[in-house]
Amino acid sequence: MESIINIEKNELIPINILYSDILSKYNLDIYNVENIKFKDTEKQRAVYKVDTNNGTKCLKKVYYSIGNLLFIYSVIEWLNVKGICAPRFISAKNGFKYIEYKKMLFILTDWVEGRKFEYDNIDDILLAAENLAKIHKYSKGFYPIEGSTINIQAADYVKRYNRYFLQLLESSNSAFRYKDKFSKTFLENFDYNIERAKESFLILSNVQFDKRFGDDVSKNSICHLDYVNKNLIITPENKICVIDFDRCAIDYPVHDISSFLKRLLKRKSTNWDFEICKAFIESYEKVRPLSYYEHLCLLSFLMFPQKYWKISRDYYKNINNCNKEAFITILKKTVEQDEKHMKFCINFKDYIYKKFGT
Repeated sequence: MESIINIEKNELIPINILYSDILSKYNLDIYNVENIKFKDTEKQRAVYKVDTNNGTKCLKKVYYSIGNLLFIYSVIEWLNVKGICAPRFISAKNGFKYIEYKKMLFILTDWVEGRKFEYDNIDDILLAAENLAKIHKYSKGFYPIEGSTINIQAADYVKRYNRYFLQLLESSNSAFRYKDKFSKTFLENFDYNIERAKESFLILSNVQFDKRFGDDVSKNSICHLDYVNKNLIITPENKICVIDFDRCAIDYPVHDISSFLKRLLKRKSTNWDFEICKAFIESYEKVRPLSYYEHLCLLSFLMFPQKYWKISRDYYKNINNCNKEAFITILKKTVEQDEKHMKFCINFKDYIYKKFGT
């Protein structure tokens, strides 16, 4: 067996322990291990690329409990049965799908070869939309294995967005009180953003979250909740493989969709371009049509000035300890998008009216 190389010092655990107490628990010959990522935060995690006699693998130290791990394992197994590519957990010698070492949990999967999803590639966007729709549609009938901790994230979104709206009002009160540079910029752009927040909340409050809301999975679907470019690998066969299900949960599909679209549309090159949003929705609906109320939810979520709300909330919460110039820079970049955001909202409302006649 060749020696293990390319391990940086001061990592999660010593390389000899990584091999003797973790990798040796698998029926594999280990040729090389390379550290890819190590985050020593509250949710400590690490990723290693492992070359073996049976191909390249991904060893991951996760931060959640065994119950959460079994839920994620169940989701991945279910999706693979339905034909959706997501790396499966590899069994250890004892048959378990994880290794436990000093209260740390490790999982091993195949390493997915391919390129990262590109937000500026319309073909990638359409492919991602169809794949996300399949994840949601094929959730029907899903139930995790025994011992799983079922992660249910479906929230009362009316209450949530009402809280966001009130926090914006609180930020305006703080702005009048402090009257610093950040507050001046915040107040100069307050009228537009509070109106969008108000309209967003009113739209959402008119959504009927009952049996008329949508189809069988519109309120209880498998949702990835981190469906972003770094977690979408385009394989050489031009298929999407979804990785990193750490945040997956049972939730409303519109939450998953809006999270993807927010990340896509806030970028400079795709800045609130409704035609791109429309193309994504139409590609998604080839697999799973969205109801009228789901469209309203998407409009509400995308209309709300989330970045403006969040940056102001965080600023006034940490005003005595934050980097004020950095906050001002972020705020200015955010409000520069207001005009395009307004046009996007108008176009989306018109799209819904033409589609549903109401």
